[in-house]
Amino acid sequence: MNMGNSKVWTLVLLLAVLAGVVYYYMAGLQRRSGIFFENEDQSLKYKQPSLVQGRSDVVTVTPWLAPVVWEGTFDPSLLDSVYRLKNISVAVTVFAVGKYTRFLPDFLKTAEQHFFLGFRVRLYVFTDQPDKVPKVSMAKGRQVMVRLVPISKRWQEISARRMELIQTLIEAELQSNTDYIFCLDVDSKFHGRWGTESLGSLVAVIHPGYYTTPRTGLPYERRPQSRAYVAHGEGDFYYCGGAFGGILQEVYLLAKTCRTNFEADAKDGIEAAWQEESHLNRFMWINKPSKVLSPEYLWQDFKAITPEIHIIRFSGVTKNYADIRPN
Repeated sequence: MNMGNSKVWTLVLLLAVLAGVVYYYMAGLQRRSGIFFENEDQSLKYKQPSLVQGRSDVVTVTPWLAPVVWEGTFDPSLLDSVYRLKNISVAVTVFAVGKYTRFLPDFLKTAEQHFFLGFRVRLYVFTDQPDKVPKVSMAKGRQVMVRLVPISKRWQEISARRMELIQTLIEAELQSNTDYIFCLDVDSKFHGRWGTESLGSLVAVIHPGYYTTPRTGLPYERRPQSRAYVAHGEGDFYYCGGAFGGILQEVYLLAKTCRTNFEADAKDGIEAAWQEESHLNRFMWINKPSKVLSPEYLWQDFKAITPEIHIIRFSGVTKNYADIRPN
């Protein structure tokens, strides 16, 4: 072998070694970040979608083209595969003040069974009685965070202060480590999957008591003096105050706006018909949600199941309000 060929082969070998080092470095980087190329994830093999078959008994898209999520409108394995590549983190806020702590065991236990399984989740429990927060065995990457809050003499004040606490939590703790946040009522429990199909920029849940009610019968705040005002002849759907969410920026804006408007109303001696839920519905009327969850995502246990409800994922439990509310 002459000197020229020797140099060529040396160069080839060096390049091969360099390519190997780069490959193993990138592979290690992928493993650490949880990101894999599409052809390495066999769960992305799924049944071909159809544009002519699917749910025909319910509306699955709003007039502003936001999806309405019902059972049978999504492939859970496919969605989980897509979002697992992104290594997302989800925060949950829940408020358990006064006698509402009695609902924590069922809420936390069923959340660990059904809410965003396989994903990083932190559940923030706001309570005046930290000793009553039960110890729940959590999967890796999932944890319960307890935050102390003072008790109020009126349940309306407890309800209204949620927006302030959500706003403060996002500002102080979540901006650097969380992708999505959901704000849920504690007097509820999970029965079925609540997962990546619910993700969106701004997510609202249709109230189970009013999803077939004409616009004129929806319980919006109708007094023009209130900043939660929705005029007669206006409004889309009536949304739950007990379940909403989205990306941090959108939920932060919602919480800040509702808090500001609630406090301004209070200075004028006005309390909206359904406190923060009224202000939330005003906000959602002006700022349309990017995804709407069907009543599957917050049913009421005392209601009979209707034909269009194929599964109940989350529901408010039946309770005696006179027993658990301070006023």
